[in-house]
Amino acid sequence: MKTRIIIWIFLVLPLVSTYGRKKTVQTVSDREVWSELCFKIAQPVLENMSKGELQKNMHLELSPTWDGRNQKVAYLETFGRLMAGISPWLSLPEDDTKEGKMRKQLKTWAIQSYKNAVDPKNPDYLLWKGEAQILVDAAYLAESFLRAPEATWEQLDQVTRERYIECFKGLRVIRPAYNNWLLFRAMIESFLLSVGEEVDHYVLSVSVNKINEWYLSDGWYSDGPEFALDYYNSYVIHPMYVEILETCKKYKFWTTVSLDLAIKRMQRFNSFIERLISPEGTYPAFGRSVVYRMGAFQSLALAAWKYGLPEGLSNGQVRSALTAVMKNMFSIEGNFDEENFLRLGFVGHQPNLSNYYTNNGSLYMTSLVFMPLGLSPTDAFWTDPAAPWTSQKAWSGKEFPIDGHHSLRTNSK
Repeated sequence: MKTRIIIWIFLVLPLVSTYGRKKTVQTVSDREVWSELCFKIAQPVLENMSKGELQKNMHLELSPTWDGRNQKVAYLETFGRLMAGISPWLSLPEDDTKEGKMRKQLKTWAIQSYKNAVDPKNPDYLLWKGEAQILVDAAYLAESFLRAPEATWEQLDQVTRERYIECFKGLRVIRPAYNNWLLFRAMIESFLLSVGEEVDHYVLSVSVNKINEWYLSDGWYSDGPEFALDYYNSYVIHPMYVEILETCKKYKFWTTVSLDLAIKRMQRFNSFIERLISPEGTYPAFGRSVVYRMGAFQSLALAAWKYGLPEGLSNGQVRSALTAVMKNMFSIEGNFDEENFLRLGFVGHQPNLSNYYTNNGSLYMTSLVFMPLGLSPTDAFWTDPAAPWTSQKAWSGKEFPIDGHHSLRTNSK
């Protein structure tokens, strides 16, 4: 009995004595939420692909209405879309923080994956001929080079660079659809322009002019001759149009539309989609390709990373809103399979939401929201205090900015 009392005094009493003390609650910052989710999404792709084992180990999930195209398009979709989203993060300087170690590991895997993607002898050599879909995701891969050349393109050896240039030029035989696909063709030409290669000037001019003709008003482009109410203005149109025009301006390729006008249009659109985020941190699942998840906010993420936020939107409110959506979306079971590859769905596993062209490689469009990780942890986007977003203000009776129509149809101010 005495022995038991002694044990209780030395082992249990110290624990009891802490009862009632104020507990220290360790909060997880928004940046930690973003970086850890980004790593979780990217790791199975890049770790496997760096070993030449992505096509061996990634379990493909196809839409129930799959149209029968070559399933190997999925791997270029996976890699291209992922890298377009995370390349800005990989461009930050190395450090010994937890985040820095994750970033360094992803960058190491990514550089080897870039090499394997165009090495005909590697098991993860991607599909570069045949399907028209290749044009789409080669454009996202080219976009990853444009967004962070020092962390991607400049890290590649000469042989690998030459292989990419050959692959990109080989895609000129693909006839793009008469809609947002014109931007995929133009994005690849923009990248070639940036590395001093021969460029198809006609393609660049026609794409820029036609997208401008499809501008409707108030920040919205039509996706081809007919308007479609979906998120393609963010998935593709605004970001690629702005980046193509930025590249043309930098390398002195004249365009009828100014970069400044394209950014203003994008910012008007960004003001709109920020208002779509509900007070609870959700957003409406309308239009096709809703399984692209957080890709719906690519244009807002691009602005936060590179061009600044629209007037009336603060760093704290945009960061808080996107973090809330992220948490709501990825806290639901079913988003990932047992190997942490993404599964078909909007929130969780919902394969019937997929379109005929969708596979689980398509879903890496969600990575496009992570571009603000390319900002330093000390940037105001990450350090400004959390703030309520527009719908939270509106539905709690607080003051919020009045909204109104903006045409922005011409270069004139």
